[in-house]
Amino acid sequence: MTDFTTFLAPDHGQPARLIHVVHPDAFTEWLTQQPVRTRAAVAANKVTGRAGNRAILPGDAAEDWAMLLVCNEAESSPWRIASLGDGLPEGTYRLAHGEPGAAMLGWALAQHKFTRYRAADPQGPRVLLTGEPARIEEIVRLAEATALVRDLVDTGASDLGPAELEAIVEALATKHGATFSCVRGDVLADEYPMIHAVGRAAAKHRAPRLIELEWGDPAHPRIALVGKGVCFDSGGLDIKPSSGMRLMKKDMGGAAHMIALAGLVMAAKLKVRLHLLIPAVENAIAGDAFRPGDVLRTRQGLTVENTNTDAEGRLILADALTKAGEGSPELILDYATLTGAARVALGPDLPPVFANDDTLAADFLAAGAAVHDPMWRLPLWDGYDDMLKSDIADLVNAPDGGFAGAVTAALFLRRFVPKGVAWAHVDTFAWRPAAKPGRPRGGEALGLRAAWGVLKKRYG
Repeated sequence: MTDFTTFLAPDHGQPARLIHVVHPDAFTEWLTQQPVRTRAAVAANKVTGRAGNRAILPGDAAEDWAMLLVCNEAESSPWRIASLGDGLPEGTYRLAHGEPGAAMLGWALAQHKFTRYRAADPQGPRVLLTGEPARIEEIVRLAEATALVRDLVDTGASDLGPAELEAIVEALATKHGATFSCVRGDVLADEYPMIHAVGRAAAKHRAPRLIELEWGDPAHPRIALVGKGVCFDSGGLDIKPSSGMRLMKKDMGGAAHMIALAGLVMAAKLKVRLHLLIPAVENAIAGDAFRPGDVLRTRQGLTVENTNTDAEGRLILADALTKAGEGSPELILDYATLTGAARVALGPDLPPVFANDDTLAADFLAAGAAVHDPMWRLPLWDGYDDMLKSDIADLVNAPDGGFAGAVTAALFLRRFVPKGVAWAHVDTFAWRPAAKPGRPRGGEALGLRAAWGVLKKRYG
């Protein structure tokens, strides 16, 4: 893991190159106040004051230079100077005016590289100075959590199966003095029958499992974090086309988010009793794969007619949500790369949040807006509950017709959440299809910082 502590440092007046961040609306006025050599450098670099313009500004000596960035990002945005984080030479920098604040996160993340399969170019850190050293520790934690999600999602399924997810959670439990447990293989058939059904066709060393971690004072409010851990999704017997299977290493993105969030909770010592649950499977194809038309038992007792083996994520989440509810938590959060319908509705950047509690939903939206980790509320529309009816079982997992796919998936999950427990479900994409400053193409934490904001507000 990248050592993010090397990218940020307290400002004690040490030598550093300046970064001028100028809003397009203020550019003309700023330029008129600059010396002739600065105006000449701006002109030579064809800087017109448009967002994204940049230039090296000369100083008195050859090594004495500063950086100009024209930027229309809000001062509260973590991505305000992220485009410079991996584009400048190694060295020490400070903003010419003001404090970097939240922008420290983007600066640090821009220097993180996923290097499991390819070595990064050797280069020393770009250190950003801040007059707010008390903020560094949490920024580093957020960067580590975000990078963990990215790295887990970017890892190929050959190197990250259910057993590897188990090892990651066990290591996290050891680090924070938490209790770890795991139910694996055929034992699941009695205790967690839908997790077993979805994962039983995988090779023995990739057997399904329910991974659990518990931490904190039992006297504190109990919260449950549930993450979908489908380490690879072939679609099962309702097999995906090759184009649909290409990115299915990322189908454990919900688990990655909840593992990272659990780490933030424990590192900050929030006053909660934390329960992390990761149903981890590979949705494989073999002679004993679960079939379309099978009626599956659930841990809760309901029966589910399986109408689509490619709607497997909600099945394993249902058993995990049931187990979470047995602990009588006051709050349950689940994250899952659950439906393509959510992407059709809101695109790759904007995860929908479903909640059975208006206050909780409002908290998510407010937290996301505050930290530039946006979300959008979609409805748990009771009128669509009838779409889940089955002729032979209590409900189906995937209604015919394809209407409101993200909503009906959330309604399915709601059947397994205890009445009276505040619950939010986030259908995250966990992937960035095109790079942006500080955010490379690939695995991405979408909704992580918003969830952290919610938990901090409630329990911090």
